[in-house]
Amino acid sequence: MAELPEIIILAKQMDQELKSKEFLAGELRQEKSINLPSDEFIQKIRGKKVIKVYNKGKWIFIQLSDDYYLLLNLGMGADILFHESGSESPEEYQCYFQFTDGSSFSCKFWWIGRAELVQKKELPEHKATKDIAISPLDDEFTLEHFTKLCQARSQIKNLILNQKKIGGIGNVYIHDILFKARLHPQTVANTIKPVKVDHLHNTIQHNLKNSIELGGLAYEKDFYGQNNGFEREYFLVAYNEGKPCPECGGTIEKIKTGSTSSYICPQCQKL
Repeated sequence: MAELPEIIILAKQMDQELKSKEFLAGELRQEKSINLPSDEFIQKIRGKKVIKVYNKGKWIFIQLSDDYYLLLNLGMGADILFHESGSESPEEYQCYFQFTDGSSFSCKFWWIGRAELVQKKELPEHKATKDIAISPLDDEFTLEHFTKLCQARSQIKNLILNQKKIGGIGNVYIHDILFKARLHPQTVANTIKPVKVDHLHNTIQHNLKNSIELGGLAYEKDFYGQNNGFEREYFLVAYNEGKPCPECGGTIEKIKTGSTSSYICPQCQKL
């Protein structure tokens, strides 16, 4: 599942490739993936130009002319792919959008992806995105801001995964983040000492930036269909149940933490 690094990479590539392109036509094959009847959706997007593309948490925002936005959410995974003018249309997709220059892009959602066309005036009340918090790589995500978040009585993993508190991190990167910070996922946030809060803040940002530099998760395709460099071998404890801890040599365990599972070293991450 794509998380903040992959979404940032995808949004930047889409912004560079699609800016100023004008929508000509499209095909929407799955009504449950969109927020309007397919005919109405295509009719409204036709003729609109792409102004810019950016992300908000795990959502991709495509700002269009005439005060409209095309919002994309990859759900549990998706291939959002660019197609050059003259190339063959893909066989599998839920959404396919063509531009006046002959190029196009498609969205193949693996599970519960969304494509929504909304007006700018609707954004403040858009249920799925209105409460998404700033991301850990935004300038506003300062140590002071994070310290205030950590005054909560929530378990630290739940706090970091809460998209209304921190936008973009999911259950892929969180395991190694907490391992590097030497924190058990069920540690209550307001019991963490300030020096550890500082370390956790730095670790979150460093891990995400490192993944972006490597090109994102290797099993996620970018806008051009490329699989990049964050391979499974880069994970320290995540998905390494039963293997030795890279720090102490103890055995990595998979434990249940609420509605999700967590990978930890019980020696390095004591509760």
